[in-house]
Amino acid sequence: MEKVRATWYSPRLRQDVTVARFGHYGAPLLLFPTAGGDAEECERMLMIRALAPLIDAGKLKVYSPDSVAGQAWIDKGLSARHKAWVQNQFDGYVYNELLPAIRSDCRSPDIEVYTAGASLGAFNALMSICRHPEAFKVALCMSGTFDLSGWMDGHHPVDFHLASPVHFLPYLGEGPQLERLRQRFVVLACGGGRWETPRNSWGAAAALGQRGIPNRVDLWGPEHDHDWPTWREMLPKYLTEMLQAEMP
Repeated sequence: MEKVRATWYSPRLRQDVTVARFGHYGAPLLLFPTAGGDAEECERMLMIRALAPLIDAGKLKVYSPDSVAGQAWIDKGLSARHKAWVQNQFDGYVYNELLPAIRSDCRSPDIEVYTAGASLGAFNALMSICRHPEAFKVALCMSGTFDLSGWMDGHHPVDFHLASPVHFLPYLGEGPQLERLRQRFVVLACGGGRWETPRNSWGAAAALGQRGIPNRVDLWGPEHDHDWPTWREMLPKYLTEMLQAEMP
């Protein structure tokens, strides 16, 4: 399996950020790490092995960046306002730096991208499709944490509001962004085992549904914990189904 790493300095994040690509051809998937992860977390945690049948068949190409925003959220030395700023800047990095790089690599200036993630990575997947529905067509959100207000110490700055779908969607005016979002699809999958919180997925579904954005909550059984074995089972299943549905 082909693997490529690229690192560049992001002026928005004011640091170097690494992106790993797995595969040589196929539909592009932007796969966000968990909170403390890096670009190669998905490989270490055997997610790439789980996706290997799709990657090796040339049906899927996976891009994974460092979890810059996630690492900020779990850094106890940073203020809540700075964490929110990093999250919003991370969205700018995804859209203005990483997305153009993915499209250039795919040799298609307007190719639409799948996005996915688990835990805090699910938040980033949901944020990306809600902020940029013209670029991302499906978000596969696994065991997500979608309301980060509990980490904000009572603050609600503009950066946090703009980056948090469950907060900005209720106020999103009618227009091209919302119209396009209503043509997209979000899967909110959650296990019923240890460390899982299904109400997080239902809360995100309510925020989406109230604005007419197609979504589905999938509850897996109690044997599915908030952990990588669950996500390695979920993601290949959803991607296989969706890629098959797109075949002519």
